[in-house]
Amino acid sequence: MKLPLSKYVWFDGKYIPVEKAKVPITTHAIHYGTSIFEGIRAYWNEKNLFIFRLEEHVERFRRSGQFYNISLNFSDEEITNAIIGICKKNKIKKSCYIRPFYFVGDYGINLHVTKDAPTSVAIFSFPFGDLFNKNGISAGIVSWRKFSDASTPTQAKMGGNYLNSIIATQEAKRNGVDEAILLDHVGNVSEAPGENIFIVKNGQLLTPLLTSSALDGITRDAIIKVAKDLDIEVLERNITRSELLAAEEVFLTGTAAEITPVTSIDSQIIGNKKPGDITKKMMQEYTDIVMNQHDSFAHWLTAVY
Repeated sequence: MKLPLSKYVWFDGKYIPVEKAKVPITTHAIHYGTSIFEGIRAYWNEKNLFIFRLEEHVERFRRSGQFYNISLNFSDEEITNAIIGICKKNKIKKSCYIRPFYFVGDYGINLHVTKDAPTSVAIFSFPFGDLFNKNGISAGIVSWRKFSDASTPTQAKMGGNYLNSIIATQEAKRNGVDEAILLDHVGNVSEAPGENIFIVKNGQLLTPLLTSSALDGITRDAIIKVAKDLDIEVLERNITRSELLAAEEVFLTGTAAEITPVTSIDSQIIGNKKPGDITKKMMQEYTDIVMNQHDSFAHWLTAVY
């Protein structure tokens, strides 16, 4: 899928036309997946463009590389300004997706990556709407398991880690469903390929523990905080496969997916095959927040203009 990229990208400290952003074929990340990325949303509300939870994204951006001793050779302030700046440079006045990433560059075939390995940083953006149907999607539990901390750090947003997500998605698509659900190494629910999972049971919100190999998602964290603000009890605990299939409501959360209802899993209908009341409430709260219509969470937004 070719992305409708904006005219300019930010590459190692400079704004350049997208066609001039090139790397050599000896780039280490191409060979070994030594890249770190973030996905960030910005929302246009007809008055301004607001970037959602920019500070948290930049913090995780740096932290992910630290798991592998890969250096981000720009300060948090420089990265923050570059993300805001790429929106300004491209004069973006519509909701968009922003992808910052950094990667090990021309480092040969050496597997001993150190903090001194050469790295590059790039940021691009493009217009973006709904990733999934907000009326609900189908999902299926796949045979592939989510990798665990016993093999590689689960909290690092590394390019190589997402091969696990790719193979899970391929299986789900072959099985005729919209999205995959992965179990962890002991058979509890972990997450979807690019999203966290929430279920509703007896009026409570449940989501897998991070020890179930689930990513500490920024949207996941937002939903936990919003639910508590609404006096909805949230429990982070192990969730079994049978609990998932018997849930009253199921929804996914993620930067790209936002809040997406799941209305069937393994051909079994969830609820009445429509978004449930708590799911709809979370979707509306999220929309109000990102459109700067919720004073209690206005601190999560960074205005571009």
